[in-house]
Amino acid sequence: METIYILWLRQIKRYWRSRSRIIGALGQPLLFMVALGFGFGPIYAKAGGGNYIQFLVPGIISQSVLFTALFNGIEVIWDRQFGFLKETLVAPVPRFEIIIGRTLGGATIASLQGLIVFCLALFIGFRPTNWFLLPMMIIIIFLIALAFTALGTAIASTMDDMHGFQLIMNFLVMPLFFLSGALFPLKNLPKVMEIITRVDPLTYGVDGLRATLIGSSQFGLALNFSVLAILCIIFLAIGTWLFSKVQI
Repeated sequence: METIYILWLRQIKRYWRSRSRIIGALGQPLLFMVALGFGFGPIYAKAGGGNYIQFLVPGIISQSVLFTALFNGIEVIWDRQFGFLKETLVAPVPRFEIIIGRTLGGATIASLQGLIVFCLALFIGFRPTNWFLLPMMIIIIFLIALAFTALGTAIASTMDDMHGFQLIMNFLVMPLFFLSGALFPLKNLPKVMEIITRVDPLTYGVDGLRATLIGSSQFGLALNFSVLAILCIIFLAIGTWLFSKVQI
């Protein structure tokens, strides 16, 4: 448990020391909320959809968490290249504790990023329909962060090239985001699109946040929570197995 705490704390300290990283990670979500929210808002309202910013913000929060969580895996490659990972792996502790500590640290960072985006959304006019569900919103955000941090760490464990990792992440992130329903409703989609959105794991995170923030859900909060919890277990198991294969 001490190893988990130390690695978790190290990730948090590294994050807060990099102010440019925090600001840079907020630029894209803020641009999406302002440009898309106000740009497509009148069209969405005329189509009978209501307030587009209310619909959009849960998806943008998910986007911010997804990006931060997946790209956290690059720190595994960074630590491998600069020797810190070797020092960690030769320590007399199970690798399971190492991967749990790193994943919890990355998930905490991604969750904080999502909460910052939520606070920014309040300044552009977003309002939750039920403030009492905010604790559940935080849980959903953390589950999204935990699942995709574990996935990013699992992928990074198989690579030693940061540029290759970034290419794979860019190839993975955009389809996950755009096909999750973050920018458009999931109702009345073509059959093929409906199947794809249901396979996309981020779909259940976006829908879970909409359930807690605006009271609208395609699948129901219980199903969203269950799917995210199962994904966390699966991705953590895969990440632990792949991390155990890392050569020092």
